[in-house]
Amino acid sequence: MSKSRYGAVINTGAAAFAATPSSALATFRVESRQQLGLRSTVRTRSFTFDVDEPPSLGGTDLAPSPVEYVLAALATCQEITYRLHADALGIPLDGVAVTLEGDIDLRGFFGTDEPIRPGFQAIRGTVTLDSPASVGELERLRDHVDTHCPVFDLLSNPTPLHLELLTPTALPVDAVA
Repeated sequence: MSKSRYGAVINTGAAAFAATPSSALATFRVESRQQLGLRSTVRTRSFTFDVDEPPSLGGTDLAPSPVEYVLAALATCQEITYRLHADALGIPLDGVAVTLEGDIDLRGFFGTDEPIRPGFQAIRGTVTLDSPASVGELERLRDHVDTHCPVFDLLSNPTPLHLELLTPTALPVDAVA
């Protein structure tokens, strides 16, 4: 797999976006609705998947938790970015695998110790590359990937975030029986 067709994805995209920067903006959308207990169903494009919590956090353990999906998003985004950018840089890559784990101090989630943040305290892991390239080339690839991986960026840098609260519309006074 060292020689792959994916290099063209980066090169063609980069050229197109350089010529027309406004075409580079992509918007991704998910819709989630809680179904039963803590289990939710998420829809994105034509895909549907479930999210739940383990029993220790009140769930029924029928699906991964939101924080497990965050780790999965980072792991798979790293793998995809390695694959695409290795090809674009001409670095042979036969395979990539990522293993991650993250630590959360649940006192932040449960609000028992206010200074403790509810999110990950740390994420650590390994990226295993199967490649005949030199260590120097693979380190160059790693630095390039960490600079261009969207989920790595999301977790490494603040992202503006605004969630609007929609509430039920109050009934008009004359409609109350």
